[in-house]
Amino acid sequence: MLGADPATLSAVLPDEPAAADFLALIRATMIDALRQRALIEPVLGTGQALIDYLHAEMAHARIEQFRVLFLDIANRLLRDEVMSRGSIREARVYPREIMRRALEVGATAVILVHNHPSGDPTPSAADIGLTGQIVAAGSTMEVQVHDHLIIGRAGWVSFRQEGLL
Repeated sequence: MLGADPATLSAVLPDEPAAADFLALIRATMIDALRQRALIEPVLGTGQALIDYLHAEMAHARIEQFRVLFLDIANRLLRDEVMSRGSIREARVYPREIMRRALEVGATAVILVHNHPSGDPTPSAADIGLTGQIVAAGSTMEVQVHDHLIIGRAGWVSFRQEGLL
């Protein structure tokens, strides 16, 4: 129930709008608490706290979304932005737009994150190819790609841990 968006809650509880609103408030509060725990220290040092936050935020989304965590030189979060929302199969992402935004906010590094609405976090060939394009664009702009995480209901995958980055 906490993974459901407000529209789904309202549809499931049509006669209980207050209950749907209450559950949506609990979800928002939970995600905010997880975000604060994960992002209070340098992002690379928070490990499981970051995964917990991203899982709560994205794992149950019905459409694919691609977000970027923009980091400063000390790997502290500057911005956490959804760069694209798509369909159940893909979200269009443009490496130049990610790098443009990184330069705008003064980021020296990024962590790429997207979800797989299917629940399976296994990287596709398109995911691997796009990551390579973003890494190449970042290297010319002196913006390092620390990792690309794929979040699914069944778990998560780190490109860095899998040797894909």
